[in-house]
Amino acid sequence: MLSSTPRTRHRRIKENGRTDPADLFAVLAAGQVAHLGVIVDGHPMVVPTVYGYDRERIFLHGSVASRSLLTGPAEVCVTVTVLDGLVLARSVFEHGVNYRSAMIYGVPEPVTGPDDLRYGLRLLSEHLAPGQWDYARGPSGKELAATRLLAVPLTEASVKISDGHPEDGDGPDAALGLWAGRLPVVATWGTPVADPLLPAGIEPPAHITARVGTPVSGGE
Repeated sequence: MLSSTPRTRHRRIKENGRTDPADLFAVLAAGQVAHLGVIVDGHPMVVPTVYGYDRERIFLHGSVASRSLLTGPAEVCVTVTVLDGLVLARSVFEHGVNYRSAMIYGVPEPVTGPDDLRYGLRLLSEHLAPGQWDYARGPSGKELAATRLLAVPLTEASVKISDGHPEDGDGPDAALGLWAGRLPVVATWGTPVADPLLPAGIEPPAHITARVGTPVSGGE
């Protein structure tokens, strides 16, 4: 079961809440970008960033100069949201979206040491482009020194999933004779576009071409 704390307890639309850890990992697997909420100089800041994860932590990447990642011991909130489609009802009031979302609260811990940094960076790379870590050149010592990597524990997390139909089909608006239903989001990976400076004859590797036409987030 996922943690139940005052911050993660489901209050509004409780039926969309999930407590199975498998649902948390499904959202993390489907998303590509996390939004990191922090307080910087007394003001809120929300920063989009790539991420990777294992069974215990979510890893967030940035440069050493990134103010949003220099939060010290302060708590942060990390959100991952996947849009699956629009819910188009007979009345505007009943419109909505189908989505999968996860909110993670915790104190980020700096990832230090070359081996730990490589471990976390590999998770980031393999989450976004499986197979690319072993295909491309690995980070040098200088590049690792210029990298800021934080790990936030997954011990306090909340998950919500909405995947329903319009809710006015059995009410007075049903007599309006208007179309209602869902409009799914169908996002797929496109055809690779070569770097203009790439010499002729170098083709994209199999782990990249295999993704062409496949769903980006595994939605509806």
